[in-house]
Amino acid sequence: VLLLCICVLDETGMAEEEERGPGSVFQMFVLMEDLLDKLKVLDYEQHVLDKHNIKPLSRHYFVSSPHVLSNPGEQFYMFSVIAAWLISLCGRPFDTPQEYDDPNATVSNILSELRALGGQVDFPPSKLKSGSGEHVVYVLDQLVEKALKSKGFTWDRPMYPSVEVEDECVQEDDAELTLSKVEEEMTEDEEYEEEDGLDLDTLKTRTNQISDVDAAEWNLEVERVLPQLKVTIRTDNKDWRIHLDQMHQHQEGINTSLQDAKGCLFKLREDISKTLEKVSSREKYLNTQLEHLISEYRQAQAQLNKVKELYQQASGGVTERTRILAEISEELEKVKQEMEEKGSSMSDGAPVVKIRQSLTKLKQELEQMDVRMGVVEHTLLQAKLREKNNMTRDMHATHLLEPNTQPY
Repeated sequence: VLLLCICVLDETGMAEEEERGPGSVFQMFVLMEDLLDKLKVLDYEQHVLDKHNIKPLSRHYFVSSPHVLSNPGEQFYMFSVIAAWLISLCGRPFDTPQEYDDPNATVSNILSELRALGGQVDFPPSKLKSGSGEHVVYVLDQLVEKALKSKGFTWDRPMYPSVEVEDECVQEDDAELTLSKVEEEMTEDEEYEEEDGLDLDTLKTRTNQISDVDAAEWNLEVERVLPQLKVTIRTDNKDWRIHLDQMHQHQEGINTSLQDAKGCLFKLREDISKTLEKVSSREKYLNTQLEHLISEYRQAQAQLNKVKELYQQASGGVTERTRILAEISEELEKVKQEMEEKGSSMSDGAPVVKIRQSLTKLKQELEQMDVRMGVVEHTLLQAKLREKNNMTRDMHATHLLEPNTQPY
């Protein structure tokens, strides 16, 4: 049953989210920003923040989101303080809650005042205990609206400043023509000439007109009009002709540099080959001149190896003998020490003196023991005598008492 209830609640929550749309998640951020603007209109910095020594609120202070830091205790206290201030602005007396007041009582009082002001509350009071979330923003927004109405504040339409847009006149330079225009004009002229052909009469009239003009005036007119007749063709880097020219230029440069490099490389190869030949000939000469020395060196090296082997063998025997010698010397040292100890013990009279001293001490102790034994025997004898005397006295006393006690 519990799982069924959870599934039903999840389905209802998903249905509500689908009905509200995907933008409902961010609607709370917009409401919080509007709420902060309304609080600034009511000058909450002076009446609330300065009075209670509180830091200014951030744009999304009461928004419940994983991307916003939350402090439930602080947020609930801020919510209760601002709500109490707004209720008092609406003309209803309301005490400012303290940090240690019961949150349930504070929330119920705020909601009751909101209902009294005409606000709609269709959610449980426990939604406001966290101090953040959609319901907290809703309650504060309703209270702010009521406070603005009580203050007589109205929102006016914004006044936008008039901006004069100047028309920019774009002047085209007739002297500059693009490559496409030039090609089009050239093709048009060619087509016109092909279609119409040459008219001899018109050519004659033109030549007659030109012959009537003075040459000096003609030159002046040409100089005056010449700057305007210049055709500047804008080069396009994407044109294949430019790329082809660049390729030809690079190829010519590569060919020229390759010829120079080939000459240098050939010279270098010749120099290297000559030096290699010289080195090989010198090596052969040295080998022929030093062949007998090399053979002698090899023989000496072989003899040296033999001598080294013999030396290693001899050194091995020497090390073994030195080890044996060390063992024998150790045994000899031990024997010497034993002999010295025995000789010193035989020649030394200290033990005899010690024995004599111990004997004298024993004699003295025996004498003392004899004296003590005599004293003990004497005390024992006296004790026995006393005991005998006591016994005899007791016996005489009993004999004297017996005849008196006999009956008649």
